[in-house]
This record gives sequence, C-alpha cells and structure tokens, in this order.
Amino acid sequence: MPVIPKGILHPDDARRALDYGAASLIVSNHGGRQLDSAVASLDALPAIVDAIAGRVEVLIDGGFRRGTDVLKALALGARAALIARPVYWGLAVGGSSGVRHVLDLLRAELALDLLLCGLASPEEITRELIVPAGPLLG
Repeated sequence: MPVIPKGILHPDDARRALDYGAASLIVSNHGGRQLDSAVASLDALPAIVDAIAGRVEVLIDGGFRRGTDVLKALALGARAALIARPVYWGLAVGGSSGVRHVLDLLRAELALDLLLCGLASPEEITRELIVPAGPLLG
C-alpha cells in the first residue's frame, strides 16, 4: 500500500520520508491549528519541491479557496492542491450536486486565471509566474 505522509513542512523531513519509501508527499501545516506560528504550507512548498528534485509528486493542503490559490501552488511546484472546506460547504448546501458546483467553480476560476496569465493549460505554469516579494527591480 502506498504511503503518502501529510504534514511535511521542512526539506529534511521530505528527504527522510522519501528514504522511508513515501509514494508522494503532502505539504501541510494542518490548517495551522496545531501550531499557530507554523510556516504556511505555500511558503514551505518551494524548498520541499527543490529538495525532492522530482523523485515523487508533491501535493499541498492549506486553505485553498480560489483558482488563484491553486495557480500559485502549481507555480511553486505542487502537482495538485487538495481542497477540503469548499467541498464540505458544497456538500452541506447541496449534497453531491453542491460539491460538483464547487469543483466546477474552482475549475472555471483556474481556467480564467490561466487565460489572464496568457497560458493555455496548467502544464505551462512555471515558477517564474510568481513575482518575488519586495521592491521590483526595473
């Protein structure tokens, strides 16, 4: 059975998980509820992606609500973003059709975000899409 550890926030932990045979990794701070000052999943993602150097797929969890959230995660190297709360909201409001509606909305948002970035598909997303923090050099 494949093991996919969740809660990876440090490159050393990612490498250790691979040494023990992890099939893939989930970068997650578990919603920040366990340690309120834990690093944000999105901030931890690039170093983990670099550390595992494509040996397994990296997934991310952590408050994804909009297409732009997913776009950023993909740009920073995640293979996919895990969506939980919006799915629960859709389920609570409309059952399985509510879940379908939430996922359709996210898919449409991501498609629009790709279009606005001049990209035709998620496969075209690269890290260069993310603007570094701080003053822009020009």
